[in-house]
Amino acid sequence: MSSLEMLLEHRAAHRSLQPLRLMRVSSFAAGVIALFGATSVASAQASPPTASGTAFELTPYAGYMIFGDFLKGPLGTNISNAPSPIYGVQLGMKLYPNISLIGNIGYSNANVTVGVPFLGGYSIAQSSTLLYDGGLQLELPMTTASGFRLKPFAQVGAGAMRYNINASILNTNATNFAGNIGAGADVGLGQSIGLRLMAKDYIGKFNFRDATQLDIQGQTANNWALSAGLRFDF
Repeated sequence: MSSLEMLLEHRAAHRSLQPLRLMRVSSFAAGVIALFGATSVASAQASPPTASGTAFELTPYAGYMIFGDFLKGPLGTNISNAPSPIYGVQLGMKLYPNISLIGNIGYSNANVTVGVPFLGGYSIAQSSTLLYDGGLQLELPMTTASGFRLKPFAQVGAGAMRYNINASILNTNATNFAGNIGAGADVGLGQSIGLRLMAKDYIGKFNFRDATQLDIQGQTANNWALSAGLRFDF
C-alpha cells in the first residue's frame, strides 16, 4: 500500500470516530449536568425552611411581677422587691416556621421591703428594675375543627436585671445575670393579630457587691412575670 493510500485510510478512520467521540462528550456533558442538577435539588432540600407569610412579630405587654428574695436573714426575715406592675415589649424573628429568635425588654417599679414574720413587710426604698434578654421561642400551632387558632409556645433565654435603688439618703445601682424560661399561648384574633398570655421566670441573684461594695452573697431568686399582650405579625 502506498503512503498516499495509507494517509487517506487514516483520515477516513479518524472521521468515522468523530461521531463516536462527540457522542461520548455529549454523554459526559449530560452526566455533569445531571450531577449538578441532583446536587442543586439536594441543597434545596437541605436548606432551612422559611416561614410562609410573616417573618416578624411584635408584642407589647403588661402584667404583674412577683419578685423573689434578694437576701434571707435570721428568724425568717428577708429583703425583696414588693410585687408590682410590669410592662414591656418583645420582638421575634422567625428562623424556621415554628422557631423564632426573640428579644425582650421590660420595666417594673416597686418598693424594696424588709419582711418580718407575723409583722409583714416594711418599705425601706424604691426600686426600678429594667429587664433585657434574648433567646429562642418554640411554637406548636394548632387549629380546632371549628377554626379556633391556638399557638402554645415555650421560651428559653438569658439576659440581665438592672436595679436602680433610691432611698432617702442613698441612690445605688446593681446589675445581675438572669437566665429565664417561659411558657404561654397565643390566641388568634385575626389574620395578623393575636392575644398573648405568658408566664416567665427570671432566675438570678441580686448583686450586693455591685450595689454596696460589700461581699454579701444573696439568694438565687425566681422572679415571675405574669403578662398579657397583643401580638402583631408582619
